[in-house]
Amino acid sequence: MASTDSLTFKVTRKSPVLIPPAKPTPHELRFLSDIDDQYGLRFQMPLIEIYRNNPSMRGKDPVRTIRDAVAKALVFYYPFAGRLREYATRKLVVECTGEGVVFVEADADVSLQQLGTLVPPIPNLQELLHDVPGTAGVINSPLMLIQVTRLICGGFIFAFRYSHAMSDATGILQFLTAVGELARGAECLSVPPVWERHILCARYPPRVTLRHREYDVVIDPKGTLIAHDRVVRHLFFGSAEISALRRSLPPHLQHSCSRFELVTACMWRCRTSATSTEAKEEVRLLCVVNIRKRLNPPLPEGYYGNAIVYPAAVTSADKLLKNPLQYAVELVKKAKHEATEEYVKSVVDLMVVRGRPDLTGVRTYLVSYAKGFDEVDVGWGKAAYGGVARAGVDSFPRAVSYFMPYKNDKGEDGILVPICLPPKPMELFINELHKMMVRGRSSIASPL
Repeated sequence: MASTDSLTFKVTRKSPVLIPPAKPTPHELRFLSDIDDQYGLRFQMPLIEIYRNNPSMRGKDPVRTIRDAVAKALVFYYPFAGRLREYATRKLVVECTGEGVVFVEADADVSLQQLGTLVPPIPNLQELLHDVPGTAGVINSPLMLIQVTRLICGGFIFAFRYSHAMSDATGILQFLTAVGELARGAECLSVPPVWERHILCARYPPRVTLRHREYDVVIDPKGTLIAHDRVVRHLFFGSAEISALRRSLPPHLQHSCSRFELVTACMWRCRTSATSTEAKEEVRLLCVVNIRKRLNPPLPEGYYGNAIVYPAAVTSADKLLKNPLQYAVELVKKAKHEATEEYVKSVVDLMVVRGRPDLTGVRTYLVSYAKGFDEVDVGWGKAAYGGVARAGVDSFPRAVSYFMPYKNDKGEDGILVPICLPPKPMELFINELHKMMVRGRSSIASPL
């Protein structure tokens, strides 16, 4: 049984099965890039696509449609049907075995309307994405777990978990788009997949030419990464909130900073204020930057590996809080600008020189912009919700926010930002956020 505060529902699942590629595929070894196999990407990422009933699809079974489309997609993306192996120096390699991905068919006695507003963390995710024993690992485990759950209203939920070492958000969205095209009857893909992971492998000999503060080793004597009493709030930044924040900037920044940069700076500042960081301690912001078009030549269209870096903005807590918002915005812009081609090559070489280190987690806030997942169409139209299924990831407890494009209940477009903190810091965070708003609605703390 699964429950929310006001709802209990039952999910009935069939036994999990393996879906192999629909046709024979090569049995071979394929090396991941030196970006792919860093320690910070060795986890499984849950995503979710939620679809409403579509009368034009009456008589069509979403379970069979998606299962068959995944099998066809795995012919093109056959490494996903294999298993990761770890070689010397912790190098990850895909053995393309053709074993397939794990698939679960399910039914729930609940409607989308009863489930209510669907934003991460998705309620009862453990019911909608059953943790099949033996599937949660990185090495020698299936690279994808899928569960399709029919709802009594005719809608359904397509939930899945994939190995982040294989793909970033852009890469897995490309795979899901392929599934959607094949589900709607396509014979070939609009964007064929490209492997070419050697492009993001280290130079010989490797040479780290820049300082990468995102991989600094920082001691955490206070245990600040551990907090079990966490709550999640969802913050909506619409046009009124964005305008209010822009008015606090000097003219040259009002027109040159993006919404993402502005909201990121605001969130970082408020979070730092709320978490009682000592004045002289360093605080970090990591921005996920897609580097597909930052290389010369750009990565080939269809590249579905990890093509992301995490440039860091670093300052002391007192400087961040005593200076106006302009200071944080300029740090964010500078960090993103640093993700040049040489920066990317230096990061890749760092992975080899330092044994594929993890990102710094102490007094660190990581932000990413997850968009496009609501566009995935498997025949029932665009998703009512598509994207991340929870606010953060296990390796970065309460320190990750996945920004998402969102339309609130008034029909306004904006950015939805989940934030995860213990109760008292959350209260301080919301108070600080309201103080930063020159104008805007008091409901900025939650659009729901």
